[in-house]
Amino acid sequence: MKWICVLSLLALAACSNDATRNPPVEVLKQGPVALRVSASGEVRSAKATPLAVPGQGWSQRQLEWMVAEGSQVKKGDLVARFVAPQGELELTKAELDLRRNVLARIGKELELATAQDKVGAEIAKVDVDLGIAERYAGAELGMFARNEILDAVQDAAFLGFKHQTLEWQKQQTGVRGGAELAVLDSQRATYGLNAQRRREDVAALELYAPHDGVFVLSTDWGGEKPKVGASMWAGQEFGALPELSSLEVQFALTQLDAQGVKVGARVKMHALGRPEQEFVSEVSWVAGAAQSRSRQNPVKYVLMKATVPAAAVAKFQLVPGQGMAADVFTGESGEGLSVPNVALIADGGKTFVEVREGGKLVRREVELGARGTARSEALKGLKAGDAVVLTPAANAANPDAKRFSAPSDGARGGRGGGMRRVG
Repeated sequence: MKWICVLSLLALAACSNDATRNPPVEVLKQGPVALRVSASGEVRSAKATPLAVPGQGWSQRQLEWMVAEGSQVKKGDLVARFVAPQGELELTKAELDLRRNVLARIGKELELATAQDKVGAEIAKVDVDLGIAERYAGAELGMFARNEILDAVQDAAFLGFKHQTLEWQKQQTGVRGGAELAVLDSQRATYGLNAQRRREDVAALELYAPHDGVFVLSTDWGGEKPKVGASMWAGQEFGALPELSSLEVQFALTQLDAQGVKVGARVKMHALGRPEQEFVSEVSWVAGAAQSRSRQNPVKYVLMKATVPAAAVAKFQLVPGQGMAADVFTGESGEGLSVPNVALIADGGKTFVEVREGGKLVRREVELGARGTARSEALKGLKAGDAVVLTPAANAANPDAKRFSAPSDGARGGRGGGMRRVG
């Protein structure tokens, strides 16, 4: 039994020594170097007619019905229908204010006419009394007693002043009444405009397609699309009718992966779940700065766009909103060598690999070119046929201290993340 245990231990030690002497390796081959990163995106149109929620004045709406996203619509087709209970309530209030104003003006006109008639009646009475008084005042002294004539003269002067006062009062009543009527007319014009605007707002509850196209919904800042029953506002972006003749794919890469991508970089794309529909394009636009895509995820992404060839659109019947898988080439060169990143050792600001030579493991310094997420271009220190160790002893002994890692964002700032020269 004792000998069996000893033999077992010797066998295990032999296996361990064999694993140490024969680690997994990769034999390097000369060939085109193409480093790439994978991403997913969505087909969009570079030219699209925006569709806004109908109405004006930022009034509230509620989505009652809409066609399914991705539906083919013709010019004049109904795309969405809204309801505006709040707008209908405001319209009722505006029309009620208008009716109240009309009634108030009618009442003011009656009040003004009554006041004018009252003053006119008093003026007529004063004129009669004034005529009698003037007749007595001009009579001969022998016909009437002296005191009667003096009273008549005094009455004539008083009635004259009273006539003038009543005329002034009549004039002022007309002026004040006209001013009050002008105020009511101004209010009526305001109420009328408000009621007309409310009528137009309530009438604008249906959205029609301005031309033929594919209906696509817009997303808000949180990435949510409109749903039936959702509250919206007039003028808010609702969707779009993209032109199928100018499609592009928008995708995002993490700030680290996007460092080596430039305008003109080659992209291979295919519809999600359809790898046989692959076509080649190039990056047409790269955002100037990375941004977070959600508040919960601090990772920053760089938005990019790649054009879709017209031949691919016609052949694969691509439409806006369709998901796409993309391989973005961060670095491409002619004949060269590439080495897996897991085989790299960073030590003292230099990069090394372990190479198996004649049954021994030799540490060799290398100079890197373009960097990718899985592999890097080897410029110096390696040649075709070298057997590079995939699990170098330095990494196995102290992985946290020696494992080769991608440069930080600050170190990559000069050349961009996917490519870096180490000199």
